[in-house]
Amino acid sequence: MAKKNLCNKCSGLCCRYFALPIETPEDKEDYDDIRWYLCHKDTTVFMEDGDWYVNIKNKCRHLSEKDYKCQIYDKRPKICRSYTTKDCDLAEGEYDYELHFTSDKQMEEYIKIKFHNNVKEKKKATKKRAGKKK
Repeated sequence: MAKKNLCNKCSGLCCRYFALPIETPEDKEDYDDIRWYLCHKDTTVFMEDGDWYVNIKNKCRHLSEKDYKCQIYDKRPKICRSYTTKDCDLAEGEYDYELHFTSDKQMEEYIKIKFHNNVKEKKKATKKRAGKKK
């Protein structure tokens, strides 16, 4: 499908959100910070190709409600100009997220799983060390 055809059939899907890279979480506190993002309405977090992003659903103020066209097309920002339909939301296929969180509850569960196992291992190691000291 040609670019023009995709855009003519679209309702401005790419203009209804933005995703920004975030630092890769390294410890429990970093993951808890991400959980804070997810406490906010219309926010998701995903990891793609090893990189982390916060995705915020927030329609561009220049997207026309009537015909879904950009009202500042000739003066649109550089990031809009560089956007292609290669990964357009209308293109076939799914996003290939390695991880995708849509709520703070999901992140809370992920934190428990990711760090709870480490806590068990630490307790075992501590018990072994305490047993050797006796």
